[in-house]
Amino acid sequence: MTEAVALPDDNPAKVRVRVPAKINLHLGVGDKRDDGFHELTTVYQAVSLYDEVAVENADTVTVHVTGEGAGTLPLDDRNLAVRAARALAEHAGVAGGVALSIHKRIPLAGGLAGGSADAAATLLACARLWGLPMSRNDLLDVAAGLGSDVPFCLVGAVALGTGHGEVVEPVEAGGTYHWVVAVSDGELSTPLVYTEVDHLREAGSGRYHDDVTDLLAALKTGADADTLGPLLHNDMSDAAVRLRPQLADVLAAGEADGAVASLVSGSGPTVLFLARDEHHGHALAARLRLRGVARRILHVTGPVAGATPW
Repeated sequence: MTEAVALPDDNPAKVRVRVPAKINLHLGVGDKRDDGFHELTTVYQAVSLYDEVAVENADTVTVHVTGEGAGTLPLDDRNLAVRAARALAEHAGVAGGVALSIHKRIPLAGGLAGGSADAAATLLACARLWGLPMSRNDLLDVAAGLGSDVPFCLVGAVALGTGHGEVVEPVEAGGTYHWVVAVSDGELSTPLVYTEVDHLREAGSGRYHDDVTDLLAALKTGADADTLGPLLHNDMSDAAVRLRPQLADVLAAGEADGAVASLVSGSGPTVLFLARDEHHGHALAARLRLRGVARRILHVTGPVAGATPW
């Protein structure tokens, strides 16, 4: 550990950061590596569903959660935001703690990176609170040690993710896309979904889709939804549906109601539907709510900026 730093007297008393959920426009899953992670090729997009994190100096690290998941999320080191605060303090040699206040709107364990988003917001907020002379790349290095999606949640917009998702490279993208997000009840364990992907591969079903050339080209030109839709892909979809068969009904409902494209978000169980425009997005969301196919139906847009002070 580095020597503890003295914090300047003019540091802000409180810092607030807003951070978006992520979706994967492409998620290609390769072989399991020696470190236990799977090799990934993914195209991330940040969407307009936000958590908010506020931080104040304190003697120890504490966290208070309101909104989605309040009373359910752990408040100790199992909480990724708590680990983020500790990791940054360790990295920078900051003595003392921080009081975290998280207001959540991103659903829990839904393939939307809610925990990773909170960790990213915590890193940025604490760096500002403590007056740390850290670049975004410095924060990305700390973020990469916390989880695969944490670096992207700092970057936001659209990015190519490689490694196990933690190596992110922003990509040029135009246009705004409208998504309907169907949030299912319960959780779907990401490790179990990866294991099921491996089982399917061993049985001869599925392969690693790592070519995102056409997708990146379409994003660069701001292609319309009808052009983008056929380019969306998730290698984890079949595994998620096998573990949660009712997801097939959710996907079918969106397709029946006119979604341009339908796919599982990350490892699930959240399902995404691409709409043609704002009007179509609202209409599709309304039809899916009437069907009662999920616990929550949300209409969001992307891309949006990553973790941002406000």
